[in-house]
Amino acid sequence: MTDDVLPDLDAGLTHLRSPGPRSTALHRLVISEVTKRDGRVFWLDVRNAATTYALYELAPHHRVLDCVRVARAFTAYQHHTLATRLARAVDGRTAMVVAPNCASLYRDDDVPDYEADDLYEATATLLAEVGRTFDVPVLATTDASDAPLPPAVAVDARVVECERTSQGLRYAAEDFETTVYVADGYWQTTIPYWVELFGVARDTERPADVGRPDVGAELTGWG
Repeated sequence: MTDDVLPDLDAGLTHLRSPGPRSTALHRLVISEVTKRDGRVFWLDVRNAATTYALYELAPHHRVLDCVRVARAFTAYQHHTLATRLARAVDGRTAMVVAPNCASLYRDDDVPDYEADDLYEATATLLAEVGRTFDVPVLATTDASDAPLPPAVAVDARVVECERTSQGLRYAAEDFETTVYVADGYWQTTIPYWVELFGVARDTERPADVGRPDVGAELTGWG
């Protein structure tokens, strides 16, 4: 059932476009991945996205989070420095890298406009290189209020869109779409779910019967 709710993360950079900075869209993906992987998770945090409440609420048990290592950045310069250190820390024992709100700090007033774009592109490039070099998933997020990924980095990133619906969070990518919404005690399916399961229903009416008055008379009792 999880395969119909959340996309799997491949090695390399995945760009999650989140419904908002406080959404649990990121946390759900991270918990899903760490339950399937062995190794350390490096979390480069911005705007307190690594809330223990959300993570513990979603984790099947607290031991799942023992592998998560969080470093928090409060300025763009700190963020870039931590990304550089992270690139040196990742190794074969790394399960994944998480970089929420990765564009946010580069729009703060303490970063001059002439420097912000270059610094942001350098950080995003570092994250993308980590995914390629070490063959691990790197999950970066932005929302509608953030700048997008730099074009040079975005061209090779897998994009996952997430939106809030009346049934829950809907994820969509080029190769994935949420087709089942799970809630306490029940799960809600969608038409694409059943189409994937059984295929498209076909019209079984015979073409020769279409428009024949005698057929209609027989069905309705007309004389």
